[in-house]
Amino acid sequence: MNDAQQACAALERPVDQPERLPLAALLALATAGFITVMTEAMPAGLLPQMSSGLNVSQALIGQLITVYAFGSILAAIPLTIATRGWRRKPLLLSAVGGFAIANSITAVSELYWLSLIARFIAGVFAGLLWALLAGYASRMVAPHLQGRAITVAMLGAPLALSLGIPAGTLLGTLVGWRLSFAIMTGLTIVLVIWVRWLVPDFAGERAGHRISLRQVFTWPGVRPVLLVTLTYVIAHNLLYTYIAPFLQPSGLDAKVDRVLLVFGLASVLGLWIVGVLIDRWLRELVLISAALFMLSALTLGLWRNSPSLVYTAIAIWGLAFGAMPSLLQTASAKTASNAADTAQSMLVTLWNVGIAGGGLIGGLLLHDFGAGTFPWIVAGLLVLTLCVTVNARRHGFPPAG
Repeated sequence: MNDAQQACAALERPVDQPERLPLAALLALATAGFITVMTEAMPAGLLPQMSSGLNVSQALIGQLITVYAFGSILAAIPLTIATRGWRRKPLLLSAVGGFAIANSITAVSELYWLSLIARFIAGVFAGLLWALLAGYASRMVAPHLQGRAITVAMLGAPLALSLGIPAGTLLGTLVGWRLSFAIMTGLTIVLVIWVRWLVPDFAGERAGHRISLRQVFTWPGVRPVLLVTLTYVIAHNLLYTYIAPFLQPSGLDAKVDRVLLVFGLASVLGLWIVGVLIDRWLRELVLISAALFMLSALTLGLWRNSPSLVYTAIAIWGLAFGAMPSLLQTASAKTASNAADTAQSMLVTLWNVGIAGGGLIGGLLLHDFGAGTFPWIVAGLLVLTLCVTVNARRHGFPPAG
């Protein structure tokens, strides 16, 4: 750790960090993540209903997800830097409250352009929220519990993907998409009360001790974590975004919901395993996650026509991916210490770039070469992921000890 990191780490560190996980507070952060992912992905499950309600094509409704990601990409770094001096709890409440506003507008909007603006606003607040969560969770506990705390705080994302999105789609079918977004607003208001009541507050960074974005970026270990994030997320989203056409040879394209449920449940299991081991075996778990994903990709590439092997490979992929968000955010938070929020803002930005990049690369490959090329490109990206992780032994992904 260099001098700037040591100085930053010493700032505003809580004196009495609990030796047990403050589950009520951490689950509030997990609920914030759940709401974020639900808000982002709900239009994907409600395309026909929203298309009819706003009188535009389903392709245009799909852009409600694109503009959300665009808002996160644009806002995460500058907004995090601009608010570094704010106390953490009011900032967290502001980010959560932004979702109540955005989802309320979405629920009542009759105009497509107004819905686009609401979705962009939601993406802006999502960028800020994801930049906050890992650093917030790590400050609640002693250093040897930081990985487990971050894992609990990240629980909302896989739960939203595996259970929340299917439930939200069913709810939208039963009660309509507008009421679904209104229900999300109600859940957000409950979360605001929860945060005010049970989540501790922390000071922001003092003006004279703030570390610049450039300094944080050049700290040993930060860039390897960011590069691993980018390559892994591109690999994941290249395959995940176009899973339906990829499944056609196995006949599972008509059962995408079941395939994604297997993926989601395996992701939750992966997150649980990581929660037990992360504080002792972070480096090893990153390597295992990338290796399992590669094994899954190679299986999908070689036996794409076999439904049973496809299901097995999807479960392995889900197990690997469920672990990775917590691992990367923990590695980033530990590497950047009390500049974690700045480092997390870069990670969030690259995560969303990876989402967009995976969709773009996958679309080009699908158009020019077909979905059969996906596993081999994914495997190549994961070779790079593994190489960077192996070489980041001193900083970024150090061994336990």
